[in-house]
Amino acid sequence: MSFSLLHADNALTRRDTLILGAGAAAAMLARPVLAQQEPERHGISAFGDLKYPAGFTHFDYVNPDAPKGGLFSQLGPSRQYNQNFLTFNSLNSYILKGDAAQGMELTFATLMASAADEPDSLYGLAARGVRISQDELTYRFLLRPEATFHDGTRITAHDVAFSLNILKQRGHPIIQQLTRDFMGSEATGDATVVARFAPKRGRDVPLFVATLPIFSRAYYSKKNFDESTLDVPLGSGPYKVGRFEPGRFIEYERVKDWWGADLPARRGQNNFDIVRYEFYRDREAGFQAFTAKNYLFREEFTSRVWATRYDFPALRDGRVKQETLPDDTPSGAQGWFFNTRRDKFQDPRLREALICAFDFEWTNKTIMYGAYKRTHSVFQNSNMMAVGKPSAGELALLEPFRGKVPDEVFGDPFVPPVSDGSGQDRTLLRKATQLLQDVGFVIKNGKRVDAKGEPITIEFLLDEPSFQPHHALYIKNLGALGIDATVRLVDPVQYRARVDDFDFDITVERFSFSSTPGDGLRTYLSSQAAATKGSQNLAGIANPAIDALIDKAIAAETRAALTTACRALDRVVRAGRYWVPHWYAASHRIAYWDVFARPATKPRYARGIPETWWHDRDKAAKLERGG
Repeated sequence: MSFSLLHADNALTRRDTLILGAGAAAAMLARPVLAQQEPERHGISAFGDLKYPAGFTHFDYVNPDAPKGGLFSQLGPSRQYNQNFLTFNSLNSYILKGDAAQGMELTFATLMASAADEPDSLYGLAARGVRISQDELTYRFLLRPEATFHDGTRITAHDVAFSLNILKQRGHPIIQQLTRDFMGSEATGDATVVARFAPKRGRDVPLFVATLPIFSRAYYSKKNFDESTLDVPLGSGPYKVGRFEPGRFIEYERVKDWWGADLPARRGQNNFDIVRYEFYRDREAGFQAFTAKNYLFREEFTSRVWATRYDFPALRDGRVKQETLPDDTPSGAQGWFFNTRRDKFQDPRLREALICAFDFEWTNKTIMYGAYKRTHSVFQNSNMMAVGKPSAGELALLEPFRGKVPDEVFGDPFVPPVSDGSGQDRTLLRKATQLLQDVGFVIKNGKRVDAKGEPITIEFLLDEPSFQPHHALYIKNLGALGIDATVRLVDPVQYRARVDDFDFDITVERFSFSSTPGDGLRTYLSSQAAATKGSQNLAGIANPAIDALIDKAIAAETRAALTTACRALDRVVRAGRYWVPHWYAASHRIAYWDVFARPATKPRYARGIPETWWHDRDKAAKLERGG
């Protein structure tokens, strides 16, 4: 996505909150009458286009009468902020410290909720609607009186203002980056919360703010917000934390009388009584657990397993179903990312030499059963990906940087070379050798050395072993170039800490942007993010041209202008050779024990699982009978 987003050590005091609100309230009082004259809107989007009108009853892709009950269990397919795929030791998933449990977002309500069949639309949840000033810098969210926390206390505007302000100041660095143009929030009574934004703010900043979690101000008056803790926070969402064992599993229990269950933006969703996340540090153990029915749903990310292992008895006799679902969202970028903060990776010719040494065609054929296509772009599988020569609109954006960016930016975009599939393409290795010599890295005593005579060595950092086979041939080819490369496998907690501190040479990462990218571009590609520990800019990209093109994309006033800006940005990013592109598949490979039912329509921009599925009692009973 993205769906990858994202410190201090003292709790926010009541006095801090008052100081935060004082200046903001003074600014707001300058135009209260004008703001009240603005119409109330039931939804918002980046460009103002909404599919669902006021008064709609439910999203088209749900079953509004879906029954409630049953269990959904899985290995979590995605994470946000400090969440970890392989383990957890904290229930605070909105700060940098700790490794949080996946799924904690289920326990918190937000002001508005997304529609998964639109690229970026939001509709009222804790807020019934919003009034937006004519200059679009002030948003007044109107809260529902029935919205409550799990202890029965009302969600007030004071809680919302507290939540937005503390996340901006002390939340995970990704949240802080994405709220750069959010100036602050204050309550004008219990039912209205005001959010203010900077001029020229990113079009998606108000959308991001409207989907931040709502915390209880009273709860955190006695708790340290910055603490990595296993204490269960007071929530406000459709689920609350149930049983858990750190590092093994966590269950979320459906709040049976949740105030938002029948609202249009949530009707027909959150249907399971229990949503459970399992954690396995080894993928093989995780797969075996699925075949033994230790959990019920699995999205398969390993092509070898998908091609060779789904022949166990329960699948052959129909108790387990196997499907491939289309994925129409941008596939984004997966690959080996160079840490360009380190001197040895400064020259893009070295980075291109390392790209030439990776034989994707052999790897795809031999290790991955031909299941993938090669990734070229950070906007892969979308119309924002640059193809061919730049259009007139792209050239207009790129011309100011002529002479400051590689000349190739004004021609066809960089595409990783296609090998002969032998595993050791001599032509590509000769090209890599020439590039290394051009940089001044020569062979001395059989080793590639820099200008100081120091050998070039590379460490690949991993947190689980499934990627090790993909490194073996690559490391062999690097050895043929005189470069000593090794794999360092560390535990998930150490891995997260090292990546957050940018303490690595090269590591595997995957990220993707939404169909309407905005301020999130900064967290992955900007100079500011490159200098922010815990950010998603693993490569350390710090390029003024990229920063300027990000600003152009964020300022685009139409979807067509956004597409043009992203294509121009894509050309410059690809010209930088910041990563060795991996592969992608525009699909979800899923398998599940046959105890579920689901709507006829899958939402275009999401998997919709488990949000729209439900427990089928008849199927479950049949499975238990062995029928």
